[in-house]
Amino acid sequence: MTICHTTDTTFQTDLKSEGLTLVNFWAPWCGPCRYFGTVLEAFDREYGDEVRVLKVNVDEERHIPSLFAIMSIPTTILFNNGTRIDKINGAVPIEEMKQFVFNQTKR
Repeated sequence: MTICHTTDTTFQTDLKSEGLTLVNFWAPWCGPCRYFGTVLEAFDREYGDEVRVLKVNVDEERHIPSLFAIMSIPTTILFNNGTRIDKINGAVPIEEMKQFVFNQTKR
């Protein structure tokens, strides 16, 4: 599956997919966001059939970040069947991302 960019208009529909969804909040000017974008791309190549990845540009979309009280970027929230499970702040390595996603879902 490919990483999708979601908007204030399409977010609720995009999030309603079954299974795991990562929602990444980012901005083009953010250096750590650019690095983490490469981590998400690698994660998507490996786990795209299991986990959907959505990206929200906080400069263009104002409603979604305020809905989840996003105070810093990059921030990534994990959802399972549309229900928020947990969030992770910062640009983390891919191994930490894998642990975050798959350890959360084993609870």
